[in-house]
Amino acid sequence: MPAQYDPMGVLASVVIATLASYVALDLARRVHATRGRASMLWWGFGAGVMGTGIWAMHFLSMQAFMLPIPLGYNGRFTLLSWFAGVAASAVALGVAGRMTYRPRNLIRGSIAMAVGIASMHYIGMAALDMTPAIQWDFRWIGASVLIAVFASAVALALFHKLVKIPAERRVAAQFGAAAVLSAGICGLHYVGMEAAGFPMGAVCLSADNLGGAALTVVVLLVSVTLLISTLLLSMLDARMQSTAERLTASLLKANTQLKTANAELQQQALTDPLTGLPNRLLFEERLAQALARVDRLNHDDERIAARLAVLFIDLDGFKPINDSFGHSVGDHILTEVADRLRGQARENDTVARVGGDEFLMLLEDVPGIAGCAIVARKIIAVLSAAFEMADRNIKISCSVGIVMFPDNGQRDKLIANADAAMYAAKRGGGGNYAVFEASMGADANTQLELLSDLRAALDLGQFSLHYQPKVSGTSNRIHGVEALLRWTHPTRGNVPPDEFIGMAERFGLIGRIGQWVIEEACRQMAQWRTQGLRMRVAVNLSVHQLRENTLADRVNAALTEHNIEASQLLCEITESVAMEDMHITRRAFEALARIGVYLAIDDFGTGYSSLSYLRQLPAQQLKIDRSFVKDLEGSSDARAVVEAVIQLAHALSLRVVAEGVETEGQRDILLGMDCDELQGYYFARPMTADTLLEWSRGQKPEHSADFAHSTTDME
Repeated sequence: MPAQYDPMGVLASVVIATLASYVALDLARRVHATRGRASMLWWGFGAGVMGTGIWAMHFLSMQAFMLPIPLGYNGRFTLLSWFAGVAASAVALGVAGRMTYRPRNLIRGSIAMAVGIASMHYIGMAALDMTPAIQWDFRWIGASVLIAVFASAVALALFHKLVKIPAERRVAAQFGAAAVLSAGICGLHYVGMEAAGFPMGAVCLSADNLGGAALTVVVLLVSVTLLISTLLLSMLDARMQSTAERLTASLLKANTQLKTANAELQQQALTDPLTGLPNRLLFEERLAQALARVDRLNHDDERIAARLAVLFIDLDGFKPINDSFGHSVGDHILTEVADRLRGQARENDTVARVGGDEFLMLLEDVPGIAGCAIVARKIIAVLSAAFEMADRNIKISCSVGIVMFPDNGQRDKLIANADAAMYAAKRGGGGNYAVFEASMGADANTQLELLSDLRAALDLGQFSLHYQPKVSGTSNRIHGVEALLRWTHPTRGNVPPDEFIGMAERFGLIGRIGQWVIEEACRQMAQWRTQGLRMRVAVNLSVHQLRENTLADRVNAALTEHNIEASQLLCEITESVAMEDMHITRRAFEALARIGVYLAIDDFGTGYSSLSYLRQLPAQQLKIDRSFVKDLEGSSDARAVVEAVIQLAHALSLRVVAEGVETEGQRDILLGMDCDELQGYYFARPMTADTLLEWSRGQKPEHSADFAHSTTDME
């Protein structure tokens, strides 16, 4: 019986086959890309959608098949063919999503898929209940099965390639792969149809069952809608998964960066930035742990006499070298000293840098003083060896103080006692060591008591600020004042700054004290403003404050709290501190400059004295050290230096302040050199805030300078 096809039905089946192939490849990628429960959900849902799409192609092509007699399809066999399509799709997705791409696996997967697809086709053909029965040509059946195997192998191979293709090229490649796969599926169907022969006079007993144009339209619309909806859902899930993976990667990266930053911050907080050695904080932690071990060993076994020792090492004559050759040379020597000390330490010993040229060494499990003396002599020997520089060799010595626990040192005074022993060695001429003795403890006890009182001084309100005026060289009016810290001890009286500032720096108290000075200066400026006095106040910054990343933020907070213009606060830093680490100084100065704080270099001339370095700093003012001012009247060299500094500073647009002016002659010489401002006992000694206020109101010594209240005069 002659057969033919409806062209529109064939076209519809090809479109459905292509769309189903594209969706099938996308679903296979979702199964491959997900894991666990999500992968199982995509596998089950995808099998249903993919099977429906392939079955719809088969059903539409059957609807396009026409004989001279009415045709219809048995519902049970039609449903069974749909199940076969879903089963074949389940096998396909399972193999594609989990298969490792080896030839053996590819062959097995292809055969399993081919059996399922061929079963769907021939069960679907069985839905045509013909009498006499369809006559089958097994050559065409074999050809259709081979096509099914080939199409399945191509599908799996294409999916393997698609997984490796970059996302930007994947859509075009997937369309091409879908066209190839669709051709294979359609080829299987239409070759399989060639295997079916219909005798003349045959009748379709299922003609009154499923069939008709209406059913064709319904199947077409439902399958297209289902496939497109599934494709959109797959794309949305892929995008969500990609976004989640990016967020997870970002979180992991951020977490890694945070851990790295925390480790770096902890490293910075516990180590010396120049030498990389532990700082005082970390040394004290390790000392406390070592003391606990000694106590435990001595308690557990009375036969053991566990000991430890602390060595305080101070370089002899380091400051003159630093001042003469510059801080780069000094830093090189300190770094080399650290390396040499490391070489003398055992694995369980600790070497720390606790000051400019001061080092500590913790020795554990030492047999006695004799062993410590051997270590001290080795340290003196290695540090006495010349330090080789590019253009010179430099030799220094060191003094070492030794204290042993529990033999000759209380556990809470070990560092102080080692310090006292070191000073005893230094008083003996240096280049030697001294073991702590009880007679050395008097000074150490005094220092410890002073340190204890210093720790509580801020909370007890024992600090105050005194203010020394700065006088304009052109108008003879007071432009500003310098805030000077004073400590009034309840029993010792006024403790000189030279006695407690260095101690505050060595024991980590200077940061808190320095912040109090800034806040108190801002508070005082605000109070003066309400009393009719507008005044710029200068405060001194320590190197420890410069190393704090939050310095500018805390200064800005103090200015904001008291509603003070940033230009009213002048931050001074000594030249030697500024040059100690130009990177840190520049970073701090630039942060302060951004908020509008006035900046100055103090004690110029005592350190590296490099105006080329100063050009790198956003400073507006430079203060000449009092040692030069003191010799102005009797030394032509001093006058030449000061005049040169003033001229060069003016060339760099820096205002110049001379401090330590004590005589009329010094004043006149400086005014003749066009010095911008002068400060010293000749004009006024430091005074309390109330005394300064009364001075501004006219209650001042005769012929003393008046105050400039205008903003212009403060510039």
